[in-house]
This record gives sequence, C-alpha cells and structure tokens, in this order.
Amino acid sequence: MKRACVIGWPISHSRSPIIHGHWLERYGIDGQYTKEAVKPEEAAAFLRGLAENGFAGCNVTVPHKETAFAAGEVIEPSARAVGAANTVWLEGSRLHVANTDTYGFMTHLAATVPDWRAFDAPVVVLGAGGAARAIVFGFLEAGVGRIVVANRTRARADDLVRHFGPHVVAVDWDKRTQAARHASVVVNTTTIGMKGEGSLDIDFARADHRTVVADIVYVPLETELLAVARSHGLRTLDGLGMLLHQAVPGFEKWFGVRPEVTDELRSLLVDDIEASR
Repeated sequence: MKRACVIGWPISHSRSPIIHGHWLERYGIDGQYTKEAVKPEEAAAFLRGLAENGFAGCNVTVPHKETAFAAGEVIEPSARAVGAANTVWLEGSRLHVANTDTYGFMTHLAATVPDWRAFDAPVVVLGAGGAARAIVFGFLEAGVGRIVVANRTRARADDLVRHFGPHVVAVDWDKRTQAARHASVVVNTTTIGMKGEGSLDIDFARADHRTVVADIVYVPLETELLAVARSHGLRTLDGLGMLLHQAVPGFEKWFGVRPEVTDELRSLLVDDIEASR
C-alpha cells in the first residue's frame, strides 16, 4: 500500500484527507492518506524518516513549511521562489520539495476566468507573506509585466520587491483602493476576512468592469471582499479552487495518477465547510 500524509501542528483542521481520500477511492488506488500531528522540534526528523515510516511523501502546513524547504535535497523553483515548501516526495532516497500554491492559484484562475488577461493592467497583491510570494511568482511566470504589492507593514512588501526584482513594486497599505482601480486582477493573500473577521475596506466603485477579484480565504467561501466586488459587477474567484488544485501535483507524485478536480470533489469540500460553521 502506498502511503502519504499531511503534517502540521496543529493538524486537526486540515481538509487534505478529504481531497486525497476522494481521489484514492475514485481511481481505485490501494493507498492511504492520513493526518500526522508533528511538533515543530520534530518536523525535520519526521521528514528525514519518511521512507522508514513507509511514506512516499507528504503535504506540509503551518508551521513546518520553512523546515520542509530546508530539508529538501532537490528544491523545485516554486519552493525556491517562496522560500517554503508544502509538498514533499521521495525519488529514490532523495527528498524533493516544491510549493504547489503557485500551481494551485494560477490553474484555478485560468480555469475559472480564462480571459483574465483581457486587458493590459497591473496585478495587485494584498499581503507579503508566503502565499503572496507564491502568487507573485505565478504571475511573473505568466509574463505579467507589473505587480503591485500592498501590505500593512511596508517593510515586508519592500522585502518581497527586493526578492523578485523590477517587475514588482510596493505601495503603502492606504493606497490599496487606488491600486485596485487600475488592476486586471486583485488578490487578497492576507487572513483578513477569514471566518468573517475583519475588513479589507476596498472601494471598487471606480474599478474597471473587467477586473477580477480573488481571495485565497475559503472560509467563508464568499468573503466580504468578494461580496463587495460582486456587488459592483466584477468577476470573483474564491479560495477553495486554489486548495483543490494545489493538491494535484503531490497526489501524482505519491500515487502515480494525475487526479482531476471535479464538481463532485468541490461539493464534498463545500459540504464540509458548511457543516463546520
């Protein structure tokens, strides 16, 4: 039996077993995907011992993503760009690490709004943490010429700009509405709006009608940001699709089948989210 898992501390909240369990059943694979609660001080040893514990690899959630990156013997460009890894697999005895958030977000965007590049305007990213780095990297790979980053702490946005170079610029947090008025895509990568808490307080009244507004938060599925954008006729993108698509590369590495993100799978996650509220 092939085995994989997700590690974190805590880990009870993870919905990854729903996703991978569904795929194991759908494709008739003799496999197992479990949650493993791993203390921070034990994470590096756990990753080094994957093979001896019978795992082909694992997903990594907070607070272990930087530890996973450091443990990697083969580091994929996606992980190097972010400085953190969320997907780990073994090839022979070598530990490979990647960050699939880039793939997850960009695939979800392309599938949901295929004409997101319908007009030439900057992309605006709210936040400057690991998720922001993954998404900035994705837009740069897609050839976007200008990405504007706004973060509550300007210094962190400036750090991100230094990391990625001249196609990325930082603006003060209080300039976020102004930046959003002239954006092709606006992406919230902060936790503001999670579980309905806090407000990004962005006014979309003068935004271009072609602007796409995305949120990586998926509880609730429609955050205040998305609701406000929708009320102004803008297209929106929830965070659940990113969660689903980012799981695809790992499953393929561990179990040898490239799975499909379907409406049935999305419904399973939506039902679970609604049941937990």
